[in-house]
Amino acid sequence: MTSDIRMPSDEQLTAFLDGELPQQEMARIEALANEDEEVAARIEFLANGSMPFREAFAPLLDEAPQQKLEAMLAAIPAPAAAAKTERSAITRRGLFGALAASLAVGIIADRAYLGIGRNLGRDEGSEWRSVVAEYIALYTPDTLAGPVPPADVQTAQLARVDSKLGLNLSPEAVALPGVDFKRAQLLEYDDHPLAQIAYLDPETGPMALCIVRSEKGAKEPDIEGRKGMNVIYWSTATHAFMLIGHAPVDRMREIADAVRPKLTA
Repeated sequence: MTSDIRMPSDEQLTAFLDGELPQQEMARIEALANEDEEVAARIEFLANGSMPFREAFAPLLDEAPQQKLEAMLAAIPAPAAAAKTERSAITRRGLFGALAASLAVGIIADRAYLGIGRNLGRDEGSEWRSVVAEYIALYTPDTLAGPVPPADVQTAQLARVDSKLGLNLSPEAVALPGVDFKRAQLLEYDDHPLAQIAYLDPETGPMALCIVRSEKGAKEPDIEGRKGMNVIYWSTATHAFMLIGHAPVDRMREIADAVRPKLTA
């Protein structure tokens, strides 16, 4: 990359792929990709809806506790060499043509894949919370930088979550007091959906509300610590929830108490 071109963050590139940036910013990133192979390659990589967890977070894994992530990452296969060769042959012009077509049907960047385990949805206990904590621990404030999406974009993202989890979510229902909504996305492994709604607390950093289907019955909120973060978790007759973040316990309880009634209304 030339010295006068700055690589946009993955958050910015994902918003570009979703068509959520202002027109001027969309044009700026498209121009960057036309000028620099690294920017174009990163956009292509993020546009691949089946990208593996290991490669998706390669820039952050050097700073992560590698040994603790080893078991989770070991189960995720590396891309076949042939697939790499085929992708490398794609031109920037072809890439942007493919992006435009994908954006038209709304399939870009609305799911990622995690090594959550094949029994996700049947076992909503400590295992899924542990894996989610490993994932969220990689987030920094820069991961979630950028403007708060407008209400119509939030509604569209939440509708994709609703389609898999059968919830009646709205921007008002998932709004957290004093915390900025950043995105709602569907994480999936082996056809078991997990909703992640990501937020940025201006005081303590990344926060997330995660939801899976559950048949274990209702459970009152409880609290635990994972990866240096606080987790408030509870369940209804149909879903299990966890709120995870770096905020103090009292603050996390306050936020959970505010959002719980809206999720079960």
